[in-house]
Amino acid sequence: MTYCVALKLETGLLFMSDTRTNAGLDNISTYRKMTTWSEPGESAITLLAAGNLATTQAVISLIDERMKAPGDRSPSILGLPSMFQIARAVGEILRGEIARSAGEGQSAEAFGATLILGGQVRGSEPRLFMIYPEGNFIEAGADTPWFQSGEVKYGRPILVRAFDPAMSFEAAMKLLMVSFDSTIKANLSVGLPLDYALYPEGSLTAPPIRRVEVEDADFARLSTGWGDALRAAFDSLPDVTLDD
Repeated sequence: MTYCVALKLETGLLFMSDTRTNAGLDNISTYRKMTTWSEPGESAITLLAAGNLATTQAVISLIDERMKAPGDRSPSILGLPSMFQIARAVGEILRGEIARSAGEGQSAEAFGATLILGGQVRGSEPRLFMIYPEGNFIEAGADTPWFQSGEVKYGRPILVRAFDPAMSFEAAMKLLMVSFDSTIKANLSVGLPLDYALYPEGSLTAPPIRRVEVEDADFARLSTGWGDALRAAFDSLPDVTLDD
């Protein structure tokens, strides 16, 4: 399993994903689930992938191949005129890859994947999309300014209660760390390290992918502080009166 989140802020986009792809008592593996592309000054794209690892790897490889292929192949997503067109193209690639795999005798559900796609094309504002296995997608807006994929339920409450599009990147990063900490505490299939990328509006270049390592001091302080704050809040609530 995995956990990926992307926030649409007034100042840009923030992406975070865990790196765990398998978890067991004696078998834990990691893989990067965040990919970026850009044509500096023209467009910048970030993709978060959750679901069947073979499917998501194939989708990313096909996107890369189209960028490097001869002119008679399908055009690069970086050459498309809008993020909407890019989301449509990526959705078609995802749907096609799942159909190809399912055609070999297994259920399409076994190859399912969900993608979060965000970025900016010159002349328009940053946009954020959730792309489903069927290839269709929805866009983040005022009512839904963030997307989650993978193991979403444990980290969702803090996002619902505390997210504000006007918050700074620093505050948004703290929010995501708490969301991921809550998920990691509750589910073995999600774990550190975490990858994240900050995209300031108008930069039009791929944001560097940075990593929160297992021994990261900021994450450890937030995890401990959040646990202490929850216990203090719980203790401050009035006791429930029980009937005799």
